[in-house]
Parts: sequence; C-alpha cells; structure tokens
Amino acid sequence: MSAAFPTSVRVYMDANATTPLLPEVVEAMRPYWMEHFGNASSIHLHGQQARTAIDRARETMAEFFNCHDAEVVFNSGGTEGDNTALIGLLHPGDHFITTSIEHSAILEGAKRLAQHGVETTFVAPQPSGLVDPTDILRAVRPQTRLISVMLANNETGVLQPVEEIGRIAADTGIFFHIDAVQGAGKIKIDVRKIGCHLLSISAHKMHGPKGVGAMFVRRGTPVESLLVGGSHERRRRAGTENVAGIVGLAKAAELAMHSLADGSIDRLAKLRDRLETEILRIPGTGLNGAQLPQNPGAPGPAFGIWESTELVPRVANTTNIWFDNLEGEALVIALDLKGVAISGGSACHSGATEPSHVLMAMGLDKTRARASLRFSLLKTATDADVDHVLRVLPAAVEHLRAVSPLATGTLA
Repeated sequence: MSAAFPTSVRVYMDANATTPLLPEVVEAMRPYWMEHFGNASSIHLHGQQARTAIDRARETMAEFFNCHDAEVVFNSGGTEGDNTALIGLLHPGDHFITTSIEHSAILEGAKRLAQHGVETTFVAPQPSGLVDPTDILRAVRPQTRLISVMLANNETGVLQPVEEIGRIAADTGIFFHIDAVQGAGKIKIDVRKIGCHLLSISAHKMHGPKGVGAMFVRRGTPVESLLVGGSHERRRRAGTENVAGIVGLAKAAELAMHSLADGSIDRLAKLRDRLETEILRIPGTGLNGAQLPQNPGAPGPAFGIWESTELVPRVANTTNIWFDNLEGEALVIALDLKGVAISGGSACHSGATEPSHVLMAMGLDKTRARASLRFSLLKTATDADVDHVLRVLPAAVEHLRAVSPLATGTLA
C-alpha cells in the first residue's frame, strides 16, 4: 500500500465538485456508445434511434424543469449555460445585475462583457450568505436587461430567494437567469413558479456524466446562440448532440425526481446535520451560511446551547465550517491522508492563493476564510461515512493546531 495513502477507507465528501455516475445512469448510456451510435441529424435508422433517445430525454428534462419540451436546450454544462445567458442576451449599453457570490462562469462573464460596454452591479449578500431581494430591486436601472442569481451557493449551500427575485424581474420587465447547477437534484425546480426566463444545470453535479448539461429557455426569450453552424437544438446550440451524455443527464434527472419524492433527500439532510453537529463540538469552529444565535461567553460555538436551528435554508448535502488557528488547505491534505476527500471551496478555484470570494463577500476576514472547509455529501452517503469523518477529524485538527504558526504565534 502506498505510504501517501495509509488508509484503505475512502470517504468522498466533495459532491459539490463532482459526483460519480449511478449504476442506472451507466446502463442507460451504454447502448448509445456502441449499438445506437448514430448522429441524431441523420434520417436513416441509426439517426432515428439517436433522435428518439434525445426526444425522450427532452421530455424528461421538461418534467424536471416543469416546462414545455421545446424550452429545453441541451449543451455542455453549467458554464456554457451561464455564458449563454449573459453573452446571448446582453449588448453594449445594457446594465446587468448579479451577486458577488456567483460562480466564476458568471463573474468572469461579467468581466468580459465590461470590455464591450455592459455595466454590472454586484449585489453583496448578508453575513448569512443570503441575498436580500430588496437589494436587487435597488440596483435596477432603466438600462437593466438581465438579472442572474444562483439557486444554491456552491460553497455554503445557501438557497437564494429566487421566487421573490423572479417577481421583481416580472414587475420591472427584466430577463431573469438562474444558475441552478448546485440546486438541481437537491430541491424541486419549477421554472413556472420561479418565473425565470433562463435556467442552467450540469449533469455531473447530480450523478450524471461530465460535459453535458441543459438549459431552460422560455419561449420568446431572444437569447443568441454562442455556437453557430448547424440547426441543432432548434438553432439555439449548434453542434452534433452528445446522445449518450444527454441520455445520462435525463436518467440522472429521473432518479433525482424520485429521490425528492421518496425521502432520500431528507435522509441526506439528517446525515449532514449529524456531521455538522458533531464537528461543531470541536472548540474554535463555526458555521458559514446560517444565522445561529451564539453564547458570547463561550470560547467556541457551544452548539448544545443554541436555541434554534438555522434560519437560512440550505441544500441538504452541504455544510461549510471554519476551524480557527489552522490553514484549511493543510486540513484538506491531512484528511485526504486519512481517507477523507473534502474541499476548501469551489473546485474551479482549486490551488488559488486567494481566499474564497464567497466567504469574503459574506464578511469573513482572510484568515477565517482560508480556515473554512466545505463538506458536501453524495446522495449515496452512509452513516459509516459520517462515522469515519468524525473519527479522524478531531485528531487532525488538534495536530495541525499544535504545529500551526497561526496558533503558536510564530507567523511572520
């Protein structure tokens, strides 16, 4: 056995970065790699088989979104969907409203659009991680063309008040896009109830394949395609369809709808809550993304004396916790050696020297932001997984604090 990985037990708690394919998804995709390999644009039998598979997948995704089949557009994933919403709708002179805690696909898209005469207002969240819809309304100008707000934050799991923001967009006649990549499969999505014009998801965040996603595009929304060429996806996204990937996405969505109905998500929330409760018993820890009353006289979070549960809604699988007097990256490595995979934040910024822009926007200082870690559970997580994390984490924290310059005061 490799000395670098001394444990045979491996627990994966980085589901917000990516998830493994479920066996049912693999089986659904398998025929479209080999037997049914046709191009869905071809009119012969092979093409017809592929087209039928895509049509069925589109029906499933329409049910997942609660929209018409014709409003589903397949693409390569969340980044493409986010980019399409921005670049496909915004023009020089337009004003764009988003938040300072969005995924980099939105934030970097806004930077690029700034070079082409599109001005962006970045609305900051409250310390809880929740965006106040009133702040969105205050940012509206006569030139505002688009609002984009994520459904669930990828680092804290905090669910944003998208229905209220949808009403603001409707009242002001502004297009509304939602990055639902981290919410898809964890909460029910209803685009009619939300009132959005566009919504983006990615398969690999919900036990589907990488490199495929889908958008809801409301009928009549004048979004321009990023890719031009063929007439695929009703001329809204050129390029030969990834049939196997689309089938896998639809199967993952189907399984997700079942898990929302059969109590699986509630079970996952209970696992997350148990993990969170026990971790917060470690002195010098606290929760990012909740409004919890604390005892000002206690040295740590004193979880046992809190009178109420968090007031801010979150997806069931995610918790983000700070550990004072240590570097989060060091704890990620220490836990990996103990068989536990977690993250310091967004996988898109892995290796970045700067602390999380999400946590900084919530008001954390750089030291605490760097000491914060995200635990995100798979749908298949078990009690044994949580037990293993709770078995190895306290000792790892104690050891790192003993040698950390943050705790010993030797930091230059």
